[in-house]
Amino acid sequence: MINIVLHEPEMPANTGNIGRTCVAIGATLHLIEPLGFRINDKMLKRAGLDYWDKLDVRTYKDYNDFLEKNPNAKIYMATTKAHKTYTQVNYEEDCYIMFGKESAGIPEEILVDNEDTCVRIPMIGEIRSLNLSNSVAIVAYEALRQLGFTDMSLEGELHRLHWKE
Repeated sequence: MINIVLHEPEMPANTGNIGRTCVAIGATLHLIEPLGFRINDKMLKRAGLDYWDKLDVRTYKDYNDFLEKNPNAKIYMATTKAHKTYTQVNYEEDCYIMFGKESAGIPEEILVDNEDTCVRIPMIGEIRSLNLSNSVAIVAYEALRQLGFTDMSLEGELHRLHWKE
């Protein structure tokens, strides 16, 4: 339904958490190298728990490789430098939402050519950024909300008790 792109992620625990979110929402995870860890890193697997084997994950040697292999991708770029918020755009089915590395975000050389699709999560004051895995969840769920949560469970059940009618 949507695609999550991490540009040069540095922390395996964040990527593991994001991988778990991708499994929960049916998203493909795209990793643009260089990575700050190995794909088989135990911290990555620990954060993704037992979901990692269910994840559709693809890796690319660099940003140009990603673009070449996804030529018609509509890419939204999450950055603190954007002029509009993540709720001010209309996400399309099969869109790509890209996030930068924890220490620096998406390079400005990429952002400057994509101003219209850059989005930000509002924050108070001089906070630099939110945790990467939290940012992915916030923006991804807005995209899914706009798309009607297609094929997602919209109701839950108690384990031991029953809801009152």
